[in-house]
Amino acid sequence: MDLDVAGVEQLVSTGALPEAARVDELVASAHERNRWVADGVVADYIPALAAADPEAFGVCVADVGGSVHAAGDVDVEFSIQSISKAFVYALVCEVVGHREALARVGVNNTGLSFNSVVAIELNDGHPMNPMVNAGAIATTGLVPGDDDADRWAFVADGLAAFAGRELRVDEEVYASEAATNERNQAIARLLASYGRLDADPGRTVDLYTRQCSVLVTTRDLAVMAATLADGGVNPVTGRRVVSAGVARDTLAVLASTGLYERSGEWLYEIGLPGKSGVSGGLVTVAPGKGGIATWSPPLDDAGNSVRGQRATAYLSRALGLNVFASASYRMSDPRPLEASS
Repeated sequence: MDLDVAGVEQLVSTGALPEAARVDELVASAHERNRWVADGVVADYIPALAAADPEAFGVCVADVGGSVHAAGDVDVEFSIQSISKAFVYALVCEVVGHREALARVGVNNTGLSFNSVVAIELNDGHPMNPMVNAGAIATTGLVPGDDDADRWAFVADGLAAFAGRELRVDEEVYASEAATNERNQAIARLLASYGRLDADPGRTVDLYTRQCSVLVTTRDLAVMAATLADGGVNPVTGRRVVSAGVARDTLAVLASTGLYERSGEWLYEIGLPGKSGVSGGLVTVAPGKGGIATWSPPLDDAGNSVRGQRATAYLSRALGLNVFASASYRMSDPRPLEASS
């Protein structure tokens, strides 16, 4: 994972983001220093995604005060894909609660690819965590509603509340994915065979496919991430979307599993909860401070945006966001070190 942070000073911050002008400057810098990166390949296993512009690149930061700082293609729409897993999980947790979500979906990394069937078999049918396809399908299976229309309304309204605006489905992407989602159908049926999915497998996969086809912008994703950073309150609209406890639980899952089998490296290098999607989106959350979103379609071999990872690594360091970074309290203590206790 080459993230090109050489020479970037590691700022340590436990308070708010820097002043707005400084954030604007750093967001522009994150975009400019990575816009020429040519590594990665656009996802082509979903036909509708293969046509994405490999040059497209947006970087956006939304803080918990409601300010948004942007550079590049931040208002171009693209399908949310797997990033939807994080927000639908939060919406479902609000309904089923902490213990039920832990028991039914889990929180542990599988260490295998995001669409692994083997991981289910190795764990007695347990989906393990909501950020891989098995766990996301199990999560979507817990969406409340009397029928398909009710369940879709729950998902669509919840995602819109996170973004602070109405969102629509990319019908071309939905049709393309629905025609090629045999593996997800197999995962759903396997979960059902183990008694891990109460809802109809086919309808659950259809709902999951539709949630992944929702169109968002980089700006939307930054606001959605900032909503989790702000304890579940959308900082732009002021509307509470989920409880502070659900926001906390969701961020804990993202920290350990959000970047698939590269989650450990991500946490080691960036030090923040994050979630990627195969359309090139990437969201990162600095609890209590704000959200970072990037979009760039070329992916690494784990399905994570190459430019997005590099830009986020830069901003994590330059803005002092890494939750594991700290400076010695004693270094700011006016007393001599030997006298401190």
